[in-house]
Amino acid sequence: MQILQPAEWKKPRGFSHGVVAEGPGRWVVLAGQTGGDESGNYAPDMAAQVATALKRIIKLLGEAGAGPEHIVRLTWYLTSRSEYEAAGAGIGAAWKETLGRNFPPSTLLYIGGLVDERAKVEIEVTAFVPNA
Repeated sequence: MQILQPAEWKKPRGFSHGVVAEGPGRWVVLAGQTGGDESGNYAPDMAAQVATALKRIIKLLGEAGAGPEHIVRLTWYLTSRSEYEAAGAGIGAAWKETLGRNFPPSTLLYIGGLVDERAKVEIEVTAFVPNA
């Protein structure tokens, strides 16, 4: 993948402006993953929910033979700006643990709520796995 970063633009922190993926390969598109665990339980705080959502994403990517390095797009839906900002350190730690040094293009939206009222975050993923 080629990261799109115009020389005159400031490099973003925690994401990239865009990527180019070309050649033969497979697209992997995941439904939005929330911070609910396998039993449907939700931690009360934003950072823990983000950590769970990211772990779910890594698990699903693994099922497709992909990893965080194949992610070409993330879309985040969050229910609270203040909770997200307060959870910065915990979210950063969860990112490092699951996605490592991969910073794909991301869009972050604050919304009024998610289908499950306990959910504070939902993250959609698109990935591209080039043929070997």
